[in-house]
Amino acid sequence: MSSSTEARSPIIHWFRKDLRLADNPALAEAAKSGRPVVAVYILKPADSDPWAPGGAGRWWLHHSLLALDNSLRNLGNRLVLRRGRSRDILPELARETGATAVHVERLTEPRATEIDAEIENLLKPLGVKLRVFGGNLLFPPEEIKTKGGGPYKVFTPFYKACLGQAPPDSPTPPPASLPRPRSPVKSDSLDDWRLLPTKPDWSAGWLDLWAPGEEGALGRLEKFLENSAAGYEEKRNRPDLERTSRLSPHLHFGEISARACWHGATSDIKPEAGKGAEPFLRQIVWREFSRHLLCHWPTFPEKPFRKEFNRFPWARDETALGLWQRGLTGYPIVDAGMRELRATGWMHNRVRMIAASFLVKHLLVPWQDGAAWFWDTLVDADLANNSVSWQWVAGCGVDAAPFFRIFNPILQGRRFDPDGVYVRRWIPELARLSNRHIHEPWKASKQEMEDAGVCLGKDYPFPVVDHATARIRALEAFKQLRN
Repeated sequence: MSSSTEARSPIIHWFRKDLRLADNPALAEAAKSGRPVVAVYILKPADSDPWAPGGAGRWWLHHSLLALDNSLRNLGNRLVLRRGRSRDILPELARETGATAVHVERLTEPRATEIDAEIENLLKPLGVKLRVFGGNLLFPPEEIKTKGGGPYKVFTPFYKACLGQAPPDSPTPPPASLPRPRSPVKSDSLDDWRLLPTKPDWSAGWLDLWAPGEEGALGRLEKFLENSAAGYEEKRNRPDLERTSRLSPHLHFGEISARACWHGATSDIKPEAGKGAEPFLRQIVWREFSRHLLCHWPTFPEKPFRKEFNRFPWARDETALGLWQRGLTGYPIVDAGMRELRATGWMHNRVRMIAASFLVKHLLVPWQDGAAWFWDTLVDADLANNSVSWQWVAGCGVDAAPFFRIFNPILQGRRFDPDGVYVRRWIPELARLSNRHIHEPWKASKQEMEDAGVCLGKDYPFPVVDHATARIRALEAFKQLRN
């Protein structure tokens, strides 16, 4: 192909987890060329993708793709939707459009590198070049190494190593224009993909809570920096207060870049926010740490990092798992979190740790079962964060909380929801209980229960397990593992 022909040929920009226009290196390079751009998103068949989005993720994806298409149309382009395997779709799309290049963001998910290499080999005979650009990370996984040249397994040294690097580049603005090919490119209908729930529609009201898409992500970051960064260090563990950024789903779908969050925290947080920037940066770097781990150890979503946990005597209790999923364990702080999750597709991070610890340590249900439930119900379900965090809580991952560190859900509730505001919001049947008993209603007197209009075992369950007994059982199981 002559250079003049190539200069006029389209570039395919393959959106994967970079559903934004700003600070998108692969898209920016395509726009810079001045050539027509075919913007495509490919939905893989669920049976070919073990980590296809769960129900909540599919809801978010629908609205995020809708927002991305609107943004592209404002630049004179549009989003092409195709369903199938990328190894089939991309060569087909290149032949249809005459494209000579495919631009894509690098992923850290299992087999991502091998898949990209396979696609590159399929495109090469067609005269199409695959160009893989830096992903939505602060630092490439191969750049952050220990003194021995290997990957970090402990977060704090990893965090310090990141701070020791040159700061990430500043985020770049979106393209000013993005020409499309003259000939129309066929596209699926987003509605035909049926990403949204119907019967039942458990997502009713979610658009009042969330604004999927790049505009919503930028608005969320701006709101956090202006209003919530102050006191973030002291208040971020309080589920009864609005003090977290709630940027996690936007980051997962790439509606905002990690660099934009980093530079926002380091330059835009107001002086009165005090120590707000540093703890927020730690959260951003924890996300980074999870991705680096998944890149180096791709079995994280399925197998314990600490191999001895393959022998752990899990209980495999389907009844207990179901009670946990429905928020009926009898421990209010746990149940409030699980009900918040079902109602909103999200759960406060501190409560996630409490609920996860309860499942694996009080109920001895395998961490994989909890991770699978979160994968299906969280709008921010992210393979790296979900896997690494569950293994951290279970004590079988890197830099893990020891298994014998067992959260007491009563004390956790008192400490982080001292006035019971969070519990009362999500468990209204307990709303009239006193602060003294809101986190352990089974200890309230008969008279107080009557005054509060609560009948344990009818309106709200008795605890599914006794905390002290469950703790002893968990420690005995851990002892068996060690022996």
